[in-house]
Amino acid sequence: MTSTTAAAPEVAPFRPFDLTVLRTRRLGPSILRVTLGGPGADGLRGGGRDQSLSVVLPGCPGAGRAAVPAGAGDTGPARPGDGRAVPRSYAVRAQRLRADGSTEVDIDFVLHGDGGPASRWARAASPGDRLRVLGPAVADNTAVRFRPPADTDWVLIRADETALPAAAAILEWLPAGLPARVWLEVPRTEDRQALNTASKARIGWLVRSEGAACGVEAVRTAELPGGTPYAWIAGEASGVRALHHHLVRERGFAPGRVTSAAYWRRGLSEEQSGGSGTR
Repeated sequence: MTSTTAAAPEVAPFRPFDLTVLRTRRLGPSILRVTLGGPGADGLRGGGRDQSLSVVLPGCPGAGRAAVPAGAGDTGPARPGDGRAVPRSYAVRAQRLRADGSTEVDIDFVLHGDGGPASRWARAASPGDRLRVLGPAVADNTAVRFRPPADTDWVLIRADETALPAAAAILEWLPAGLPARVWLEVPRTEDRQALNTASKARIGWLVRSEGAACGVEAVRTAELPGGTPYAWIAGEASGVRALHHHLVRERGFAPGRVTSAAYWRRGLSEEQSGGSGTR
């Protein structure tokens, strides 16, 4: 008798998870943290850094359609307009494995005065509410974009409030002692946060209500360290493009050592812009 062993099914890098709101916490005038978990979080395996996942929010186009089937999102989170019901993308601020084996995930929502669907959902969220996400089932996935080469001597980080959760998670991930120059833009003074990092980070907060220069101008006028750099810049699209141009064309950064992420486009919704951001 010949015995055979069935091949283990391949784990899709991204698949749907049905999460439950555990609690919410206001971090500042512009930012609200929603902590999610529950049995539906089992198997969620984020890679840290700027890990993103996609969410289906009530009131968004496609929110009532069927969720993405397991295995369909194996090249990264789905995007609006591709026929799948995933209209918003958010960075995972933190993922924790609790003592009882359950998983918790923090997502920080920027609250906008225009009352968009994400702001409306976050403001109204309460324990027990449900949220379906398309998230990673393996830690090494294509939605983690912060990947400094091994020969990196120092890193440059620039983020606005929409990219602040990813930047904060990146800072926590950085190796001890690695030099980092960091510029973080926020609307108001109270939106600044205490950040943890073992790196040798020099962090500058750029508060718009106080008339601070934008991140592009702050970096343009800064004296940067010597050595081999790696840059991660994220936020509003026009600012990301301008800073990418400055680093590559004016500072001489190798294009492959600059990771740019347009999280949103000024004046456009995500559906209109086709972006992957957090507005």
